Amino acid sequence: MKIALFGRLFNESFTDSFKLMFDEFAKRNVEVDIYEPFYDFLIREINFKPPVNGYYKGCDDLNKDVDFVFSIGGDGTFLEAVTIVRDSGIPIVGINSGRLGFMADIAQDEIPQALSDIFERNYTIEERSLLQLETSKNGLFPEFNYALNEFTVHKTDTASMITIHTYLNNEYLNSYWADGLIIATPTGSTAYSLSVGGPILIPNTQNFIISPISPHNLTVRPIVVPNYHEITLKVEGRSDSYLASLDSRSCTFDSSIELKIKKSDFKIRVLKLKTHSFYGTLRNKLMWGVDKRN
Repeated sequence: MKIALFGRLFNESFTDSFKLMFDEFAKRNVEVDIYEPFYDFLIREINFKPPVNGYYKGCDDLNKDVDFVFSIGGDGTFLEAVTIVRDSGIPIVGINSGRLGFMADIAQDEIPQALSDIFERNYTIEERSLLQLETSKNGLFPEFNYALNEFTVHKTDTASMITIHTYLNNEYLNSYWADGLIIATPTGSTAYSLSVGGPILIPNTQNFIISPISPHNLTVRPIVVPNYHEITLKVEGRSDSYLASLDSRSCTFDSSIELKIKKSDFKIRVLKLKTHSFYGTLRNKLMWGVDKRN
């Protein structure tokens, strides 16, 4: 088996679990490539020099023959791993070095059994849809104009709201007077969109969520639309520039740029243990069914 490790950093409390992973890799003769900045962190901060076969710095030099990309961190690290894997079809394994995540859902105490299940091929592969951003001019994210969680448009100052004119397949839907607007995928329904009152969607549903951020009109609510619709946004306001975000990546743009969001033509493949389920993660993460009364 060949794998690639991706990460940024982790707390010292995760060190023993990380070293245990390499012990298991050695027992199984697993070939390991590692993200070079992560390797430098391990040597500099953890004082651990893991035995690896090779290094990569980005998507261009990632070995496309690896069986999995292991993302070491939280959901934010997982989203960064997506920018490395892209449309290669390599499944991502989310190892959580902190608290339980929705995507990085293999907890620290589960690692030994999880690795055993992976080596024994006792898992499933889920496919997660992404959204793609296109602009009328001056591409805003030339390196990677896709998002697994969401696209968001924000105001860039605290002075006044912005107006986001929104169209579905060129049919006018609404003009949102708000601090911003979120277009979320089913995977992103448990992220930023959830925090502004958006609904939770099951990962394999074929939808987008349009969720306003602090809308001026209280009658405006999040809406779920099919992801085969193309969403067009035209933004105006008192400011000269606005902020666009794809997951954790952001840039500014002006009102002359028209934004189009549609379903991407490829999916991200995610490894899921058979002992895990989306509903179980919801209960654990959101503490559903837990009675905190004294």
